[in-house]
Amino acid sequence: MILPIYLYGQPALRKETEEVEKGEMDIKQLISDMQETLTQAEGCGLAAPQIGLSKRLFIVDGSELGEDYPECADFKQVFINPEILEESSETVSYSEGCLSLPGISENVVRPKTITIRYQDEDFQWHEETLTDFKARIVQHEYDHLEGHVFTDRISPIRKQFVKGKLSNIAKGKTVSRYKYKR
Repeated sequence: MILPIYLYGQPALRKETEEVEKGEMDIKQLISDMQETLTQAEGCGLAAPQIGLSKRLFIVDGSELGEDYPECADFKQVFINPEILEESSETVSYSEGCLSLPGISENVVRPKTITIRYQDEDFQWHEETLTDFKARIVQHEYDHLEGHVFTDRISPIRKQFVKGKLSNIAKGKTVSRYKYKR
């Protein structure tokens, strides 16, 4: 089932998320719905707060980016109860967008490499180190679990430039190719 994506201004995007407990919900169905929603919206990541659920869960699918970022060609994963354990001191700036902020993209500086611990859809624990665009996608989605959006990470002057666009999104003055909730 395709779910509506919550847009900037929705309180769910700023709420602190809670851990997902095994058995508290039909996690496989939720992940399936999130994957269908992500595919329809043509994004590369979707976090639970973006569908109004304040849980520590996000999915990524970088397969469409494989041509430009070969490391992402087979990058399709579920992250439940993730925790970033380490971030490299080396950073990279790259333009980011977000399904919750349609029509906005800005350069964001992020660590080039991270180490993350998380559970998969079977609640098995994993720890892995990600770099380059994989790390960027995961950090972007992880921010949603912390109540942040990518514009929180841009310079104050750039924030002034996008302030009007953000206000319009919050007021429902936006166009999107996917189902959304404002």
